[in-house]
Amino acid sequence: MASKEIQTVFATYKKARITFAQSVAELVKQPRHIEAMMQQEAGVLELLRPLLLDADPSVQQNAALALGRLANYSPQLAEKIITSEIIPQLVNSILKNNKYYQRHAAFVLRAIAKHGSRLAQAVVDSGAVDALVKCLDEFDPQVKEAAAYAIGNIAMHNAELARVCVSKGCVALLLSCAQQPEQSLKKVAVSSLANICSHTPDLAQAIIENEGIPVITPLILNPQVKRQACSCLSHIAKHSVELAELVVEGEIFPKIFALLKDPEDEIVRKNAATCIREVSKHNPELAALVVNAGGLPAIVDYISNAEGDNKLPGIMTLGFIAAFQETMASAVIKSKAIPPLGNTLSANFSDHVRAAAAWSLGQIGRHSSEHARAIAEANILTLLNEAFLDDRASDDLKSKAKRALKAVIQKCTYLDALNPLLSEKAPQNILKYVVKQYETLLPDDVEAKKRFVQSKGLQKLQLIKTEDEELQESVKFINNLYPDELVKYYTPGYDKDLLEQISV
Repeated sequence: MASKEIQTVFATYKKARITFAQSVAELVKQPRHIEAMMQQEAGVLELLRPLLLDADPSVQQNAALALGRLANYSPQLAEKIITSEIIPQLVNSILKNNKYYQRHAAFVLRAIAKHGSRLAQAVVDSGAVDALVKCLDEFDPQVKEAAAYAIGNIAMHNAELARVCVSKGCVALLLSCAQQPEQSLKKVAVSSLANICSHTPDLAQAIIENEGIPVITPLILNPQVKRQACSCLSHIAKHSVELAELVVEGEIFPKIFALLKDPEDEIVRKNAATCIREVSKHNPELAALVVNAGGLPAIVDYISNAEGDNKLPGIMTLGFIAAFQETMASAVIKSKAIPPLGNTLSANFSDHVRAAAAWSLGQIGRHSSEHARAIAEANILTLLNEAFLDDRASDDLKSKAKRALKAVIQKCTYLDALNPLLSEKAPQNILKYVVKQYETLLPDDVEAKKRFVQSKGLQKLQLIKTEDEELQESVKFINNLYPDELVKYYTPGYDKDLLEQISV
């Protein structure tokens, strides 16, 4: 009888522990319960901590799950878990328990690490990376996935944390995970690799040395993993010409252009555009690969259809390509890129997108008079001037708009397009380049001199009041190209002088 009573007591205690751990894990799904629970006199963290060492696996697992959900809720709670010295206990037991506990323990580490580099460093200092890397080599795919997720959250913050993960041998195991049949495991593994290689060339090189390119590049066609694969390849390609060439050797062109029109996922479209940008920015040869593979129409179409800031990588890609050579800038023009770039100068977009569009248009138009004319005929000069004069525009937008205007105006021989910029209200640091072009081109073109008068250009010239000696000289030079009586006719106040002569 006594034995039965003892068994009942222990069974009741065990049931209470299981009920408590399960209930806490369930309750902390709701933020309102977390706030109330943290206000309890008996701290929930202090109660959960010993349950991680409980003899019953179910109690351990639910305690770990509850801690993970608490850590996931806020940086403050993650900090409390660190200061409660729960993590070393969790790490020490992670490899000694079953796969369910390992998954929940990795979830705790991932939830803490995501909140910032300081908390991620605390996770590293506890020796968690060694344990997580060993979990990557476990048989169970969900354990692998949980460990890969945690490593990615540690590595994403800075190069030092990423190097710790790499030094423990995670890259080869993550690449192995990326080749497993489970789609969610592939996705998390490639995402973690992207977090690692995003920081520095040597970290990207670690993926190359483990023969990661042949593993990752085919995944851009995998519907479940293409978002992460494009991101990872873009992070590798951005660091150097050599790394970008290795990405290209993975035969991403022209396959990746199709992702710019992905019907379901705007992030896939943006990541694909970013990858193309990171390849094309390095040198003319890599930019030519994009052009020759038929990428320009796809990029222009992407810019036309993308929304908001998602346009940015496509806009910059066109700027990089156009910047290298006249022939490439001509190819950009032929792809009908100028109208969508001009539309992006609208105040409806953020200033950094508008600034990128201004920069790209400047790169297209700066090569020759033909390139400048293509810009001018699309009324881009007026749009650039409006962006430059916008009181609400950022300094970066103003600077890029000004530089683009200067570059295009100095090459522009299509004088009719310069006429709208010829105004006494125009900023003089733009106006002087406009007048200088008229000074350069009018003397040798009789028809242009006539059109200059007919379009009221000569009249506008007389309205310019300036103390800039260079601008004064240019105005004087142009006036000398016309009869004095014609210049006087358009000079402000000349009608009053005539009336006075009549009255005399």
